[in-house]
Amino acid sequence: MPGGHRDILIAGAGATGLTAALELVRRGHRPRIIDSDEGPVPMVESRALGINARTLTLLSPSRVSDVVLQDAYRIDRFRARSGGKLLFELDPGRVTGRFPAIQMLAQGQTERLLLSKLSDYEVVPEWQTVLERVENTGGTHVVLRRPDGSAEELTPDILIGADGAHSAVRKGAGLGFPGQALEESFYIADFRYPEPIDPHYVEIDLFNPGMIGRLPVSSDTVRYLSTLSDFEKRIRHPVAGGQAVWVSNFRIHFRHVERMSSGNIFLAGDAAHIHSPAGARGMNLGIEDACWLAYLISEGREQEYSGLRLPAVKTVLKQTYGLTSLVTMRNPVVTGLRNALMPIAVRIPFVADRLLRGIAGYDTPPPPWIDGAK
Repeated sequence: MPGGHRDILIAGAGATGLTAALELVRRGHRPRIIDSDEGPVPMVESRALGINARTLTLLSPSRVSDVVLQDAYRIDRFRARSGGKLLFELDPGRVTGRFPAIQMLAQGQTERLLLSKLSDYEVVPEWQTVLERVENTGGTHVVLRRPDGSAEELTPDILIGADGAHSAVRKGAGLGFPGQALEESFYIADFRYPEPIDPHYVEIDLFNPGMIGRLPVSSDTVRYLSTLSDFEKRIRHPVAGGQAVWVSNFRIHFRHVERMSSGNIFLAGDAAHIHSPAGARGMNLGIEDACWLAYLISEGREQEYSGLRLPAVKTVLKQTYGLTSLVTMRNPVVTGLRNALMPIAVRIPFVADRLLRGIAGYDTPPPPWIDGAK
């Protein structure tokens, strides 16, 4: 193993941190993983939903992709409507390969599948353990606060920050987080229905201005995502009797660090980049970060990580910014042009294929450690 045995501490046991731990342990390392929360994302809070083909490829060596395929719902159609009129429909099946372009599975379930596989290697996250301080001068010094209130000091050989948008690791490393926030607020409501619904399509209703997106969570639950504060009155429910089981709102930020590492500190996932949920790239990009970092650590090439990952991060942020701009337009003339031109554009094979390849995650470099990866 290049570099021999090293003490690796992962801060954050979400999908990104769990993937980093799993990829490292299956390569012979024994990482330690901590998280300030009591456990994984509660199942009622579906949060990230999309799992793309690139992610399934990356998770195939650990066999996590096998269990994801058993539990997830494949998306067979993307549709956009305006004023009840169908603007266009896209078939993700145009993207060929080993895995479907995009599937839906609640983040809480994804994290539990990763936890289960990680437990096979006898690695368990240390929950309710807070990263209290990081010092990055002449080596990395870390102070942890355990659940019983006691402190622990350590100097890991490698510190991985997978601790989210407010990352303590990023702040301790002295890495900035430049970017911008959109003016619009976004609203979420997950509705559970008393009868089964079709979980195999994603749809966007454009209201000029404003939008409501429909994303399946399961065979009886749908997520509605909107820029309209009164969106719940405008939802076209598939069946009567639906009840909101989770509601939230947020503002979208587009930010990324200028370097994803500093010395022996490395950032992955939301700790390094945040963006719009358009295209379902957030969790997927974090998982991709984690897999690349684990591979490079095992090769003794971790100092190449930032240079290899930042171009992919910038590609995804540019794509999601463009998609978000399309659905947040307010000028009636511009929205009219959008509605007229979008159906024409997606009928052009190059445009449709490029859009779908982005949704599948195939617009970033393929992992060189997996034979036949696209």
